[in-house]
This record gives sequence, C-alpha cells and structure tokens, in this order.
Amino acid sequence: MTEMIGWLASVYERFGDTHREFECCDTTFRIQATGVRAEAGATAARKTAESLEAQLNAFDAASAVSQLNREGEVRNEHVARIVRRGIEYNNRTGGVFDIHQGRVEHTLKTFLRGDSETLPTEFDTGTVQASGSHITTDVELDLNGLAKGYIVDRASEALDGGGRFGFVSGGGDMSPPTGPVAIESPYGDDTPLKVLDTDWYVATSGGYRRSRNGTDHIYDPTTESLGSRHESVTVVARRDCMEADALATTLAALPLAKARELASEWEGLEALIIHDGVFHTTDGFETHVLDT
Repeated sequence: MTEMIGWLASVYERFGDTHREFECCDTTFRIQATGVRAEAGATAARKTAESLEAQLNAFDAASAVSQLNREGEVRNEHVARIVRRGIEYNNRTGGVFDIHQGRVEHTLKTFLRGDSETLPTEFDTGTVQASGSHITTDVELDLNGLAKGYIVDRASEALDGGGRFGFVSGGGDMSPPTGPVAIESPYGDDTPLKVLDTDWYVATSGGYRRSRNGTDHIYDPTTESLGSRHESVTVVARRDCMEADALATTLAALPLAKARELASEWEGLEALIIHDGVFHTTDGFETHVLDT
C-alpha cells in the first residue's frame, strides 16, 4: 500500500494540475499549470515573478529601477529590455507612452496610495540610452506601464516546458489563456463585458482599477493631463504581454477618436474600449471573443 501511494505521488509530480495565487506588483498573480511536473513549473514561474518584482519595483530602494532613478545609471538586462521597448513605444505613440515620467508616476502613485495629498503638476523631458545591459538617464523613468507585462511574459516562459502548459495572469494582464476568460466589468457588477477565447496576450486598463478622489493612475504627457478617458480598455496583442500592457495604458490616456485610430492601425492588436457605457471595438476584436 505504501509503495502504491508513493507511486501515485510520483505520477502526480510528473503529470498533474496546479493553481497558485500570490501578491506581486500591487495585484494578485495567478498561475495555472497542467501536465508534466506542473508543480515545478508553477514554482519556477512564481520565483521568476517575485525576483523580477524585486528588481523592477520603483518603490523599493534596493531595486535596479530605484538605483537607476537615483544614480542615473544601472546594469541590468531586464531593465535594459524594458527601456528599449519603452523607447520604441514612445516613438510609435508620438510621446503618449512616455517612460521619462518617473517623477510624475511616483507622485501619482504616492497620492493613490493615500500617502500624500499632492498631485503632479509638471511633466518632465529627458534622455535615456541603452548599451547592452547598461542604462543611463538624466531623468527619472516610469517603467510601470511595461513592467507587469514583462513579468507575466518571463513567468510564462518559466512555466512552459515539454509536456506542460498553462498561463500566468497578473491582475488584468495575462499570457495567452488556455480557456475562455472573462473581461471584468468596470461598473462593479459580476456580468463580464465579454468572454475571450484567444491565443493572444491580454491586458486591461482603466481608471476603475486604481483611483482616489476621482484621480487614477493614467496620464497623457502630450497634453499634461491626468486620468483615463474611458471606463475600460482591453487589448489583445499577438507580440507579447508587454505590448498588450503598454497599448492598454496608451489607449486609456487618449481621447476616443485617437484611441480608436491608433488601435485600428497597430498591426497585431485588437481592442475593446468602453466609453460612456458604449462598446467600441476594432474590426478584428470579435474574432477573439467566445461565440455564444
């Protein structure tokens, strides 16, 4: 009997199903793994997420991002990858997605946490350069619009393995789901906006997720304005979760017409924008929605 129990435990370790939940990046991360060594895959994904959070958390004085913002330079391969993508999106969005706003992001998040009554009033300009893993900057950086998506991507890579599959979800950001997934309503009810069935990456942004006294975490440096323009924005992106994360944030900051134009023109991207209670979708978004 003891041998049988040991054999079953060995089989489960080699082929099983596991679910993990833990706090990371100011939200709840969820990991689902099925198949060969599912437990080991889920453990590796969690360790990856927590290690990256420690390096990328701008509110942790020991993190690489804090060192960069404090000293103007750092050597870190993960920060370098995120910075390069941030520069790309800054160029492609005409400055709406702008990683040069670390001071603004820090002031805004401190207000949203209730640790300050001060809102940002001025936006910054500056330069940042990446050479290999070496980053230099003359302005504080805001990598928050990319970091969670990047962590989801890397944790998902750690989860994957021969004979094993699953997904990683960090709040509204997730790797391609292995089954239908609901888009949360911004109105506080339990009825999902849509149910997605997609093999693309997913990210949702909007003022309803983090707000205080009518102010949320979205901003547009091109107009120096604070606050999401829409109740909710959900993006599915073919490239990776980092792209979905960045574009959901960008579209949330833009007026409706400009948001719809950018989403429609961006290759490998579909979007659902909820504005004044009305659903606006790109032409191909419904191909990612479960046909009920």
